[in-house]
Amino acid sequence: MNTHLRHEPRTHRRIVVLAAGTLAVATLSSVAPVPQVVPVASAGTTAVGERVSDAAVLDVTAAGAVAGTATARALAASTRKTTTATTAPRPRPKPVVRITAKTTVAPFRFGTAAYAQWHAKRLMSTSRYGWKSSAQYVCLVNLWTRESHWNYRSHNKSSGAHGIPQALPGSKMRVAGTDWMTNPVTQIRWGLGYIKSRYGSPCGAWSHFRSHNWY
Repeated sequence: MNTHLRHEPRTHRRIVVLAAGTLAVATLSSVAPVPQVVPVASAGTTAVGERVSDAAVLDVTAAGAVAGTATARALAASTRKTTTATTAPRPRPKPVVRITAKTTVAPFRFGTAAYAQWHAKRLMSTSRYGWKSSAQYVCLVNLWTRESHWNYRSHNKSSGAHGIPQALPGSKMRVAGTDWMTNPVTQIRWGLGYIKSRYGSPCGAWSHFRSHNWY
């Protein structure tokens, strides 16, 4: 009986010690990582698969991270260069050039004899008539000076002739415009057409006038 009691505490102590040892091993295993087996091949080592310390593993990991960061930066820089090279600058819009018809300003007041002569000279030199020589212009000036003194309001009461070319009757000029009584431009356009169809040129009409005192 006494023997049993003496051996029981010893047994208990063994169990407690064993349990405590197991617990300590488990605790140390959870705190300190077990060294990993990393394949290493170097000039001073012949074995493959030696155990490497935690510091070595961290160094390798850090080196890989740095290399990965450098690679990412290089790729980003290359992408920026490619984008810059392939993106062409936007062309500037070309200025719009608008061409407007030139307006000739008359050097003389409308309705005067000077204006009528200036306009007649411009009109008779066009392709419609083709009288570009100064001789034809002089003949025209002489002819209509004798007829009306280049006055668009000139009117012959006895015959009914009217205007700068002294059309007889004046209503003939209606074909050139309804304002034939008051517009010198309309009267000149009709008078040049009449001279071309009847005498061929102002000098031809002036020659006939000098012979017959009319044209």
